[in-house]
Amino acid sequence: MNSDIAEGKWRQLKGSVKEKWGKLTDDDIQQVDGSFEKFCGKMQERYGMSREQAEQEFNRFKE
Repeated sequence: MNSDIAEGKWRQLKGSVKEKWGKLTDDDIQQVDGSFEKFCGKMQERYGMSREQAEQEFNRFKE
């Protein structure tokens, strides 16, 4: 996913992200602030996913 697209849609997606991935805290979501790279890092940290798994999860979510 293009990082510009992720940043542009982030505000719209924040609430849905919290619902889907409950282990991400409000602070995590605030730190991510639309950065796809940071999002993947937080998913790896909180859920023990690989980078590829985090990307796949987010791509499935955005569809």
